[in-house]
Amino acid sequence: MIHYIARNTKTKRSYASIEERPNSKKAILHYRHIKSSDRYHLLEIDLETGRHHQIRCQLAAVGNPIRGDLKYGYARSNPNGGISLHARQIQFAHPVKDEQINLIAPLPDDNLWKIFES
Repeated sequence: MIHYIARNTKTKRSYASIEERPNSKKAILHYRHIKSSDRYHLLEIDLETGRHHQIRCQLAAVGNPIRGDLKYGYARSNPNGGISLHARQIQFAHPVKDEQINLIAPLPDDNLWKIFES
């Protein structure tokens, strides 16, 4: 998915468009649909670029805001005030040792994540 993202520092929000606009930056992410429930979808996101609120902004731009994300168009907040975005795994090269570091985080203790656990 490719958009051009412009950041509004006053509202602390980013805006995605298909066309390049003044002060926008190219934003690229790849996604894979993992599983669906009756109301939600679990996606695996791979960022090619790292823009301000990129995942939140791009998913909202295509009509799929993240559950609980009031800033980017979801209708209501989650009970804990957070959004249903979770960094499950990250892999990078250690800056000094030149070895791959792979970190995996447990799923949040929330009923929504339990639906997708299996």
